[in-house]
Amino acid sequence: MKLKLKIWRQENAKSKGAMTNYDLDDVSPEMSFLEMLDLLNEELIQKGDDPVAFDHDCREGICGMCSCMINGVAHGPRDKTTTCQLHMREFKDGDEVVIEPWRSRAFPVVKDLMVDRSAFDQIIAAGGYVSINAGNAPDGNAILIPKVVADEAMDAAQCIGCGACVAACENGSAMLFVGAKVSQLALLPQGDPESKERARNMVKKMDELGFGACTNHYECSAVCPKGIDVSHIARLNREFFKSSLT
Repeated sequence: MKLKLKIWRQENAKSKGAMTNYDLDDVSPEMSFLEMLDLLNEELIQKGDDPVAFDHDCREGICGMCSCMINGVAHGPRDKTTTCQLHMREFKDGDEVVIEPWRSRAFPVVKDLMVDRSAFDQIIAAGGYVSINAGNAPDGNAILIPKVVADEAMDAAQCIGCGACVAACENGSAMLFVGAKVSQLALLPQGDPESKERARNMVKKMDELGFGACTNHYECSAVCPKGIDVSHIARLNREFFKSSLT
């Protein structure tokens, strides 16, 4: 099939970007979205043009690197799907596809579709860890944890830090990301050592880095490729208030 692509091109963080039009033929419906971009880049390189820069790594929906706004939706039209897992059968012959980077003050553009998401790493460094010496993996039954609690912690731990929640939020809020990281530790006894400071430190760092506030529109959860629930934002708020009182 043939597609009309409108792709954001920007040389670097300081340069002014603009949308550029491309016509791409011979796109197979079985291609992934990133394979379609590979096909475009092969044509651009053959013409002597600069290929489109975009982030990717595992291409298996694990790493969260493949961050793109596709027709105004983070990761594209399919629910609970990363860009690398999105296939071109979701589009029709002759479609116009608009591809942009994450739009957030906290995620500056590096080049074209690539953004700097190191702000997430700084939030994790501020409190998303445990300081105890874990040693070797303990026996699975050494610390008894109710299955419903363990399942909820694992649900939160599925977050891959892709940043779709920030890109979808009109305020550029990272509350879903931070909530998931706080939840996976707050629910388990291993997270107790930092419990009095974790939420407060992570929220403080989030605010310092320019992320906005949550206004409960739930757009973050709607585009999350792992389906992280907004209930983790509520837990973040509770943990924050508890840490502020102690």
